[in-house]
Amino acid sequence: MSKLSAENFDLKAYVKKVSLEDFAREFIHDVSWNNRLKTTGGRFFTSDCHLDFSPSIYEALDLSTFRKIVRHELVHYHLFIAGRGYRHRDYDFKKLLKEVDGLRFTPRIAKDKDYYFYLCKDCQKKYRRQRRVNTSKYVCGHCLGKLQELKEEVNE
Repeated sequence: MSKLSAENFDLKAYVKKVSLEDFAREFIHDVSWNNRLKTTGGRFFTSDCHLDFSPSIYEALDLSTFRKIVRHELVHYHLFIAGRGYRHRDYDFKKLLKEVDGLRFTPRIAKDKDYYFYLCKDCQKKYRRQRRVNTSKYVCGHCLGKLQELKEEVNE
């Protein structure tokens, strides 16, 4: 089965399916994508028992890993509904998470960050920065020489 993009994926049907197959219990509340989640795979809300999932995490990982993230959130959900310990520190949570083979933490995703590269014209010191530097205002930290912005990555 090929993986669909987040907007074409029926998330609620998938969560219901995982809940029935892995917990033998029905999921009856809402579930949605949350574009603001970048490093967290999903969240469970005790106020109305709905679940949020990260579309960027879904698209970056394979479906079996995403299923383990769904299991993690469903462990919170089912334990909360049952009135048992649903928090990460609770024994009931740890036990059920292990039983259903859920993930404890969301795997890190390597990001292709854009960097800016600079070279000191005097001492040839190389710099890599996440933010752009005003080369008319800032100078080399070693020799106070003039900085030159490079168009491509330099080997450090």
